[in-house]
Amino acid sequence: MKHLIGPKRFVAGCALVCSLIVAATAVAASPADFVDEAHAAGIAEIETSRMAISKTSSTDIESYAVEAIKDHTNANRDLKDLASRLGLPVSSDEQLLDKAKKLMLQVQEGDSFDAAYAANQVKTHEQAIKLYKEQAQNPESPELQAFAEKYLPKLEMHLLMAQKLVEAHHKS
Repeated sequence: MKHLIGPKRFVAGCALVCSLIVAATAVAASPADFVDEAHAAGIAEIETSRMAISKTSSTDIESYAVEAIKDHTNANRDLKDLASRLGLPVSSDEQLLDKAKKLMLQVQEGDSFDAAYAANQVKTHEQAIKLYKEQAQNPESPELQAFAEKYLPKLEMHLLMAQKLVEAHHKS
């Protein structure tokens, strides 16, 4: 079933989801908080990108979404392995997926979806970069600090790619 909502509502809805997940606190107060927020943000990115693949007809959106899924899947796997070694709790993908699905919107296909998806990717990657930069400066866990430093360049690359998608799909 196709629900027709505007791209602004889609972006607002996705921003709400990511704000609830990524920006639950201004600063990850502890290593466990960072693990939880970063893992949840990764799941949200993966699911939003899967939705994009199913709804887009644009090859650039699809290529970006495929790369985002691959990179966020790898980051989440590494994060879960690291958290396990550090004895930190990690919510299951299924728990986080259930949360994300309850909040995700059904949106229309076509050009307006692509523009909304691209704009959402800019916003969520700006939030994720902020989270990872804060962790990279947090000396409480050198291992998580190194993890954040390792994945920051990927997030920054995704942001640049998403900004190009916004330019390509923005309709005046």
